[in-house]
Amino acid sequence: MNDGQEGTVRVLLKDQAYENLKKLILEEVFAPGTVLSERQLAARLDMSKTPILSALERLETEGFVAVSPEQGIVVREPSLREIVDLFDIRIALEVFVVQSIAGRLNSEQISRLQANLQPQARAAQAKDLVECTRLDADFHLLLCEFLDNREILQVMRGLRDKLYLVVLGLVRSDTGRLMISYGEHEAIVEAVVKGQGEEAARRSKEHLEYGKNFLVTR
Repeated sequence: MNDGQEGTVRVLLKDQAYENLKKLILEEVFAPGTVLSERQLAARLDMSKTPILSALERLETEGFVAVSPEQGIVVREPSLREIVDLFDIRIALEVFVVQSIAGRLNSEQISRLQANLQPQARAAQAKDLVECTRLDADFHLLLCEFLDNREILQVMRGLRDKLYLVVLGLVRSDTGRLMISYGEHEAIVEAVVKGQGEEAARRSKEHLEYGKNFLVTR
């Protein structure tokens, strides 16, 4: 194997380790507060420590784990300040998004939203928290995608995994809200489709403000 091939393998292993570790965190196999070890992770993923260390550095930068000499590697729970900041960004961007796309969706885009809402209703009725959270993330990203603003979409995609954990924590603490949240999504879509920009913006802000306030005051 030449140097170029070896470098490619190292990059692929590093990325693979990152994706696998983040998946284990998002699926709560490693719940917040879990202490991890490089040796344990290397054995679990059947890799050397080098790609594991690289993946942990990236996850630390993104706020999923904390690494310290005292505690070692610990899966982090988002702080109250982080939650507030995340929701403030969402409110600023998503309210603008729904107001901007109101009355501008084509039939294919409307069909994609409906294809998201239908399983949302089923997941909410079944109290499938993980599926509800996944569909919620997809729903909000779809709206941003339809604006066709690459900078906004890049920001929202970058926040997706952190938001997933935060929203999953929200629905775990407030399962009675699942059908209400679905209904709010339906109302946002209805206002967007009808071209009611101000109404869509109002409903989107109220929907997001509820989540923020609930998490801050629980």
